Amino acid sequence: MIETRRRAPASRRASVAAALAISVTFGIGIAYVDSRPGFDATGMTVVALFLVAALAAAVGRRRPWLWALLVGAWVPLFEVPPSGSAAPFAALVITGCGAAAGSLLARAIVRPDAVNEP
Repeated sequence: MIETRRRAPASRRASVAAALAISVTFGIGIAYVDSRPGFDATGMTVVALFLVAALAAAVGRRRPWLWALLVGAWVPLFEVPPSGSAAPFAALVITGCGAAAGSLLARAIVRPDAVNEP
């Protein structure tokens, strides 16, 4: 018997597309600004990476690791070749925490009654 793969509903595909657009667009933008020679605001970069990863994971709802990678991978790609330092890989840790927080928040919002279960 041939099994057919069920397609995700249109709303699910739209949320994945939105999460993809958020992740890549803002990830590249943050990495570009952070890699500029005169920019020295690490705290702003950390907060932006965390919030964008959280937003992408909340919109995408599934696979928070993917959204963390799509947001945070750009910082090392922009900064490691010129500097040779491994420090920009910390962006992946920041985005991982943000994506986990966004995913947990989205699950709590979708199932608020699950908290009230005994």
